[in-house]
Amino acid sequence: MKFSFDLRKSVAPPEHVWVASGRGTVAPVDGTVCGVRGFFSPPVAAPDASLSFTIVAGEHPIPDCGSRGKEDVGLLFSGATWHPHCIERRGTYHWKCGGKTVSLAVESKLAASASVAGFEIEISVTNRGPAALDVCLECKADPGRPRIVSLGPDWNFTPPGPGNMQALPVENGIWRADGGLLCIFSRDRENAAALRSGETGRWRFSFLFDAAGGESRRNGMLEDAEEAWRRRVAAAESMLPSLKTDIPGLEAYWDRSMLSGLVALWDNPGFAVSPFPAASGIDGGSICCYPWDAAGYAARFLPMLVGDRALDLLKSLLHSGIDRHVCMALDGSGQGDCAYSYSLWSVVNLYWHILCTLGKGEELFDKVLEVFLTDERRLRDFGDLKDYGTQRNLLEMRTCGYEHVAPSPNAERAWAFERLADIAEHIGAGCAEDWRARAARIREAIRRELWDADSGWFRCIHPDGSSETVYSIQAFDALRFGACTPEMKAALVSHLRDGAFLGRFGVSSVSAEDSIHYELNDPDWSGGGAYTGEGPQLAETLWRCGEDDKAMDVLSRHFWMGEMLPYYPQEHYCDRPAVPAHKRANIIAGVAGFEAVLFGLAGFEPRLDGLLRIAPGRLAEGFVEIGNFRHRGRKIGLRLGGGRMRVTINGTVVHDGPVVALDI
Repeated sequence: MKFSFDLRKSVAPPEHVWVASGRGTVAPVDGTVCGVRGFFSPPVAAPDASLSFTIVAGEHPIPDCGSRGKEDVGLLFSGATWHPHCIERRGTYHWKCGGKTVSLAVESKLAASASVAGFEIEISVTNRGPAALDVCLECKADPGRPRIVSLGPDWNFTPPGPGNMQALPVENGIWRADGGLLCIFSRDRENAAALRSGETGRWRFSFLFDAAGGESRRNGMLEDAEEAWRRRVAAAESMLPSLKTDIPGLEAYWDRSMLSGLVALWDNPGFAVSPFPAASGIDGGSICCYPWDAAGYAARFLPMLVGDRALDLLKSLLHSGIDRHVCMALDGSGQGDCAYSYSLWSVVNLYWHILCTLGKGEELFDKVLEVFLTDERRLRDFGDLKDYGTQRNLLEMRTCGYEHVAPSPNAERAWAFERLADIAEHIGAGCAEDWRARAARIREAIRRELWDADSGWFRCIHPDGSSETVYSIQAFDALRFGACTPEMKAALVSHLRDGAFLGRFGVSSVSAEDSIHYELNDPDWSGGGAYTGEGPQLAETLWRCGEDDKAMDVLSRHFWMGEMLPYYPQEHYCDRPAVPAHKRANIIAGVAGFEAVLFGLAGFEPRLDGLLRIAPGRLAEGFVEIGNFRHRGRKIGLRLGGGRMRVTINGTVVHDGPVVALDI
């Protein structure tokens, strides 16, 4: 299947390797061929559920325990392939036992069901020895302490922990856990098989977590997951653009970026919206919706992929109290007891891109405006700027400083007023002239109050009147949202150099030259690496302001991720190709790379008036070809290279010449 990945190439920590079906997610035991550890399928949480196996060949036990010792230590792990629908693992055993060579090839396929709360593993054992051999599989199944976790705030950044009581056996293969949850373990064939030389035996084992108490034992979960992913991949190939290029590493980076959006989608009719765009989720953590992720970094990806269902997401965010809460829970309720500084901009951002991409949603204008202006009234004024509070409301850095009257959320606020003015003019409502004037005053205040020409950087102003300069990547958002003069742009870009913001494998969220705030234990916002959406978003910003070579330089530093990760994690380091094991294993903001190519390099910009602007950057070398970019019932194609561009609409060439900006 498309997006399959050889895990021998992976630098993902073992804790990050899971496989999700859209309904559930399950993990292998590192170094084993068949072991299983942990399962989540909201509302079911079974973080300590496990399966372990011993193969008995003749009378000789061969444990699958991932031992790294010498001599006869059992089954040896020899590789794995991650597929969107399952993880395939391979192992070997080749040893003299009682004077005879026992030689076995073992393979397994592990998947979570796409329709019920359960997982299944198929194990294949091939007798490579010269003589027939009796083989059986001994399985130790342990449901652990599973529990029902309501679809509210307990599905948070950290995965739900085990329940309070060990599941208790009620009959062979059935346990009862907290809340009456039934844990049903089954196999689909007899345990022993006589295998002739070259013959393969296959066994299936399944675990079903039945909250209703009426679900029958169920096999076929592997096929269930594969079919669900085939439908998802087919939908993505139909609705999302394609990429061809000869730029080394770009195509693999694009594919994994797109996949990072797909693995974050959950399909469960009990959730507030379906598909539900979780911030993360593949490891059971952050199966909830943070606006900054889904409505910020993925705001153009989602309408392209799911169409009108993006409106359902927007409506749910608006009704969840997102002006009072950090994120939205699976049941659509607000989660977290404080407003987050970037949430309201993100909601306007999603609304804007739905309107421009789909041409739908005008009836939601008053509600979007109401929520945005509620936040305006909540925040403390600093002239034309706003005080956004402490780290708890901002970047959650582990040093103080980037707080209160800061450049990034204020620049986004100006952009939001400007977009609301555009929408108001488009639909004949609101106070467009006043909002444009306010946006202009905010930007002027950012330049006047927060810019420090001596350092070529922004400062933050605190309630006591003191100020602090933090060399955070967030400053480039002021450039992205139109708050910078040409001189300010040049000064900001001058900081994008090796040993400061740039590392060989990405960008740093805090410049390494900022000795006060730079540290290495929290890369996403404190330095030594970055939140996965930030590097490609910076590249897009640079393309948009004409820094084509610098943009490609920034983006290309991330290309290793497409070769070394099955999906993109919450954050990564920038000075080595590595990922922090203690953070979330995947992030929907991984689609920022996909978007940087489309909306930065290719320069696509769907407009409110129904036209599509194409204003590409220039490639120093190579070519990039975008196909199947869908816009208002049309399929747009673009080829860039050699200082030229070719644009097609539904296969008909409408431009073939120099790189220019077009409105089509």
